[in-house]
Amino acid sequence: MSKIWVKKPLSAYEADMKKSELKKVLGKWSLTAIGVGAIIGGGIFVLTGTGAYYHAGPALAISFIIAGIACVFAALCYAEFASIIPVEGSAYAYAYGTVGEIFAWAMGWCLILEYAMASMAVSVSWSGYFNKFLKIFNIHLPAYLTSDPASYTGDGFSMNLPAFILVLLITALLVKGTKEAAGANNLIVLMKTSAVIFVIIAGVYIIFSNTDLYNAVDGVKNWKPFIPDQVQIKNSEGDLVSAYGIKGIISGAAAIFFAYIGFDAVSTQAGEAINPKKDVPFAIIASLLVCTALYICVSLVLTGMMHYTDFNPEGKYPDAIKAPVAYAFEIAGKHWASNVVTIAATVGLISVVMVMMMGQSRIFIGMAKDGLIPGFFGQLHPKTKTPYKGIILLGIVVAFIAAFTPISTLADMTSFGTLFAFTLVCIAVWVMRKKEPDLIRPFKVPAYKIVVALGVFINIYLIFNLSAHALELSAVWLFLGGLVYFLYGKSNSKLNNPEKYQNQD
Repeated sequence: MSKIWVKKPLSAYEADMKKSELKKVLGKWSLTAIGVGAIIGGGIFVLTGTGAYYHAGPALAISFIIAGIACVFAALCYAEFASIIPVEGSAYAYAYGTVGEIFAWAMGWCLILEYAMASMAVSVSWSGYFNKFLKIFNIHLPAYLTSDPASYTGDGFSMNLPAFILVLLITALLVKGTKEAAGANNLIVLMKTSAVIFVIIAGVYIIFSNTDLYNAVDGVKNWKPFIPDQVQIKNSEGDLVSAYGIKGIISGAAAIFFAYIGFDAVSTQAGEAINPKKDVPFAIIASLLVCTALYICVSLVLTGMMHYTDFNPEGKYPDAIKAPVAYAFEIAGKHWASNVVTIAATVGLISVVMVMMMGQSRIFIGMAKDGLIPGFFGQLHPKTKTPYKGIILLGIVVAFIAAFTPISTLADMTSFGTLFAFTLVCIAVWVMRKKEPDLIRPFKVPAYKIVVALGVFINIYLIFNLSAHALELSAVWLFLGGLVYFLYGKSNSKLNNPEKYQNQD
């Protein structure tokens, strides 16, 4: 059993970097755009509605602040590791070099959950905006082609066809090459960041110029009470759960947490960064700070324009929860603004799915390189130098699950994978500081003992505030991961079985 704790030496990472065939094409701003591209998406355009109705009400802004603070601690730890071990694999690689193989496997397995589920959740979100986009031109897709079986109210077969097709198209783009995907992402990020700023400015104008929403004496009507009293409501699975109050704010922070995983995606691209030791830490912290500010502003504007109870999927506006920002403008009578948001979200969410799938494929490279999963996942295309086989398999799996699974289940499981990974990264920084105090660190976590302790505490606390259903499914995922490791990974690990690979390379 002692072999499961074996650590990958830093010299091995240096050798991997020298042998890597990935193209070094990403600069500081391209990496930052990847982070912003991943963060600005489902959180702003979709989770603002579910977070406000199912969890915190107008106090969703506080939920975003809490989630952002939890991310800051983890982001600082990620930045330190990215400056030491600038390779593809993200938190998986960091854990392998510090805590040991079994922890690295658990980290990698949770990152698979995080990125795959995020790709699925956001593609489902995109489908909701795409359907609204088609309605601008009076095109209406039948419900059985835009709904998963759980949410379809009719009889017979149903699937989310737009989400299915989107994932397959993005898979084809990612196979073509990283530079092409990054270029497309930069353009999309510019467009949707402009749209988010438009939402904030236009929303503030509507709130403070509309006497029905605001007056100088009473303030913003829909923000009262800002923290609603705790009540029991039906969740998306139909079960009675507690919402609002302080508990709702905390559960809201846990539920929306997956919206912040963009900076993690930056670290997965370190193997393709031109100057990873400086540019990756910069991009991680910059993308997180910018997007946290935007999240807070948008959640305040959204709940100011539209009462949080109006996001009820069984209420007056049943589709509002699928495309909350666009519907808020539509209900306010600003149809042109609703159309602008719909178009921006339809285009903008594409980059989120693209970055998530790109990051997932790089996790595969790291794990395959170490022998913990089949080498099939790490094979690069001879011309494009992308892990095309892993991307194609991932795309097929993501497409089918996104077509048949509700978004609420996908979002909560993504949050679990994210929180679990962040916790282990914080612990790994402490371990590395103790065991390798003299290691050169281009970026160092300030007051690391305090940052690590707060990061671990907050992330674990948020894990236990996820829905019971998500925790059960995540526990099953971890159990399956343990089986895969002991049945395949351990016996094929390059560190544990060097004799198998002595004639290779």
